[in-house]
Amino acid sequence: MTYSTPLEGEHHKKKVCYFYDPDVKGFHYGPGHAMKPMRIAMCHSLVLGYKLYQKMEIFRAKPATKREMTQFHSDAYVEFLNRVTPSTVNSFMKEQYMWYSDNVGDDCPVFDGLFDYCAISSGGSMGKGAARLSRNKCDIVGSGAINWAGGLHHAKKSEANGFCYINDIVLGILELLRYHQRVLYIDIDVHHGDGVEEAFYTTDRVMTVSFHKFGEFFPGTGEVRDTGFGKGKNYSLNFPLRDGITDESYKSVFEPVINEVMACYSPDAIVLQCGADSLSGDKLGSLNLSMRGHANCVKFVRSFNKPLLILGGGGYTIRNVSRTWAYETGIAAGVELQPEIPTPIDYYEYFGPDYQLDVKPSNADDMNTPGYLDSIKRIVLTNLRNLGGPPSVQLTDIPRHPVDIQMDDPNRDEDMLPLDERPRRIPIDPSFNSRRQN
Repeated sequence: MTYSTPLEGEHHKKKVCYFYDPDVKGFHYGPGHAMKPMRIAMCHSLVLGYKLYQKMEIFRAKPATKREMTQFHSDAYVEFLNRVTPSTVNSFMKEQYMWYSDNVGDDCPVFDGLFDYCAISSGGSMGKGAARLSRNKCDIVGSGAINWAGGLHHAKKSEANGFCYINDIVLGILELLRYHQRVLYIDIDVHHGDGVEEAFYTTDRVMTVSFHKFGEFFPGTGEVRDTGFGKGKNYSLNFPLRDGITDESYKSVFEPVINEVMACYSPDAIVLQCGADSLSGDKLGSLNLSMRGHANCVKFVRSFNKPLLILGGGGYTIRNVSRTWAYETGIAAGVELQPEIPTPIDYYEYFGPDYQLDVKPSNADDMNTPGYLDSIKRIVLTNLRNLGGPPSVQLTDIPRHPVDIQMDDPNRDEDMLPLDERPRRIPIDPSFNSRRQN
């Protein structure tokens, strides 16, 4: 059976690096918590079922180390995450107050394996996702790297926030900045990408663009007038949305804004955070995007043929999250997935009763009137046009770790590195191989 067809206009093969660690499904925030890492495994089961491994290179990235995390986060905060456990959390009251503040408890609980979870989510974004893009190990034209376990955009330098502990996005962008003058960050999560914006608020080397619900809604930031400071003035763009935005309305603002960003900023690489809580029916979201409306953003950004790092993010109706990310994995790989979910796959029962690869919009009212969207779009485009062209940056050599130096050697790829220094390809499950042959 054919599970996918080439995308229209797809004329050349594009190399895509996809990162997945099977250990991610074993982490639990706790009973009743909205964030469920199992959604990553559900997505991966669809990726395998649709035979997307034939279109991509699948890797198990080396988890990020404490040293790598401290390229953005404070040493003390990373050490706290490394040491704290559910049984010892009460002995860290001072640190808990400093680094969790009002977020301790329900939002950012201390759970078993917390640091390992952070290391896995960061490793695919930073150590190998962005690194492979920068060193041309993934396709330099069009696609790039995918890490659905990443995209945790709320974490701050010394603070956990909004279900996020380590900001893998910032770490990935810092890696990209070693090789690229300008990096564009785009966020389509229902929540404002506050942690990433804050990290790069005063620089022109990163432009952040966030489309999000605004108002009495977490995290309460991302007003259209928040545009950066100092050297970073007008390099932070925010498009606040109201409840119920539809595919058509979203496209009417997303594409013109991103078109103008590409023209005015001319980024060398792009990071796209694909938070799926902007989908219709999300448990914590209030927008009304369909799966295809959400995926249109991936398709549109991909069309600019720039090195592209695609990340996950929010998303709390997990059957819809996994469907959408699998579909977007297909888009990144240059194929359109068929609507019938293949069988047998793990988690198949979660996709009933229709067993279709689809997330449909609801009949909710769209509170984003054309007049409102046009007024916000006009402000954002005016700020962009005031930039006066893309900034120029003099790149300097950055000291590398020994492993980095080896990766830069064109005659010594990862497969030639010592086992403990190379990213590990995911072996296809033997039982899946037997099913595939039937």
